[in-house]
Amino acid sequence: MATTVADTMVEIIKNAGVQRVYGIPGDSLNGFTDALRRDGSIAWQHVRHEEGAAFAASAEAALTGELAVCAGSCGPGNLHLINGLYDAHRSRVPVLAIAAHIPGGEIGSGYFQETHPEQLFAECSSFCEMVNTPEQMPRLLEIATRTAVETRRVAVLIIPGETFLAKSAGRRSSAPILPISRVTRPTDTELARAAALLNGSEKVTILAGAGVHGAHDELVGLAAALQAPIVHALRGKEFVEYDNPFDVGMTGLLGFSSGYRAIEACDTLLLLGTDFPYQQFYPSKATIIQLDLRGEQIGRRTPVDLGLVGSVADTIPALLPLIDRGRSEKHLSTARSHYATTRERLDDLAVNDRNRTPIHPQYLAKLLSDNASDDAVFIPDVGSPVVWAARYLRMNGSRRLIGSFTHGSMANAVSQGVGAQSAFPGRQVIALAGDGGLAMLLGELITLTQNSLPVKVIVFNNSSLNFVEVEMKAAGFVNYGTDLENPDFAALANAIGIFGRRVEQPDDLAGAVRAVLDHDGPALLDVVTARQELSIPPTVTAAQAKGFTLYALRTVLSGRGDELVDLAETNLFRRLFD
Repeated sequence: MATTVADTMVEIIKNAGVQRVYGIPGDSLNGFTDALRRDGSIAWQHVRHEEGAAFAASAEAALTGELAVCAGSCGPGNLHLINGLYDAHRSRVPVLAIAAHIPGGEIGSGYFQETHPEQLFAECSSFCEMVNTPEQMPRLLEIATRTAVETRRVAVLIIPGETFLAKSAGRRSSAPILPISRVTRPTDTELARAAALLNGSEKVTILAGAGVHGAHDELVGLAAALQAPIVHALRGKEFVEYDNPFDVGMTGLLGFSSGYRAIEACDTLLLLGTDFPYQQFYPSKATIIQLDLRGEQIGRRTPVDLGLVGSVADTIPALLPLIDRGRSEKHLSTARSHYATTRERLDDLAVNDRNRTPIHPQYLAKLLSDNASDDAVFIPDVGSPVVWAARYLRMNGSRRLIGSFTHGSMANAVSQGVGAQSAFPGRQVIALAGDGGLAMLLGELITLTQNSLPVKVIVFNNSSLNFVEVEMKAAGFVNYGTDLENPDFAALANAIGIFGRRVEQPDDLAGAVRAVLDHDGPALLDVVTARQELSIPPTVTAAQAKGFTLYALRTVLSGRGDELVDLAETNLFRRLFD
């Protein structure tokens, strides 16, 4: 029987299906961690930085769809959670954060380690409340847990350290807090309006995002009826591109030209479960229909002609019978042809170029895709690893691709790998780490060894904040402040008990990739990749072209013209875009 508030908390989250809590212990959190120890059924997953704990919980929630929990002690402890919680909140995954606080009687006095977490976490949560008295528990925990589960967002519960040890009133007679099944689709009248617009269109293109999760076959069926090419946003990649003859690639800053053109050429764009943010990639002239589970998303990125609220999985079966068959396939054929050409050119770049150095990151990404297990979880760091993951990792319906794709934080890959591997200990988890991102939370490599997590860390080592450099070039700035003086990451890994390999020659890469992926335990592959590899967006604006010209001129004038030589040698023979 539960005797303290902390005991009751453990009982409630256990009944909600929680199997582990990520965090670092601290004095204000001792009552809670001791309750976990005494219960013994929920693992304490110790990390080296609380930001890593929140990222790990974010990854677990993203992969399982279930509640994940992280915890931090008072002041700096829980403050470190904030970046990972922003990621979870913006990625719409259910995470509960337990933020221990200073003694209740000292709040407001400027006490040691005092912060105001109820203010700090307000923007990155759907629920953020402080437990002022033991009598508020367990009800506030139940509300927090329900909010996280049903909104698929972050809930934060702030608890003074002494309250964990207070006598508990016990659990209320509530059912376990688990997601409640539902069916959500537009009304028949709204579906008829959508069908009328689609039936009156000659060239329909679908832009699909993460909201098509669980509706792959329905999506393909709708595309067949509409003879519509399907373009995917980054978060939709894992759910869209496999077993899909209508997929024509991705659009956006990380995409390529076939996806962009399929959207620009349509007369009706059907947005399915996507909050694709870049306004400049929407069509200049088209009817737009948007379907989203959250009505507040409708029209946020571009004006729409019809907004529909519902899940993709529930809506398409009701919409499909209303769609007229027999339309021309010309628009689809054109988009497919362009995609085939673009895909061929992309693949032509992902090769061992006669053992020329440095190694092209496309080649590394393709080798990872070819050699990874069929159910691998790929987690790229924000920056250039996301570019190569988006373009070269092949999805198959079992593989997963997660990352900080909305919040866009550096240093997510290894920490999210901790959460992914903890939740799925027998599954291959591959963190595609940038050298800058890896260094930012380097201590999380020790988390892998301490918790015996066999995450495979692949380092795209270009000695720079590479994507920042691309942004500078596009804006016309000379690169400044982006150099990274890196150690031998493989030697560092070996020093802390991780199997490490370093590769500088393309001929050595394929064997090293296989060795690292096959290793029984945590492993790190440090690959020296090309710094001057351009990741060009699918449409280059006049402003971007002007910016790049300015960059070239300023670089020469600043006495750094050798950068332009390297850039030309790396990219001149690579004609990717029409």
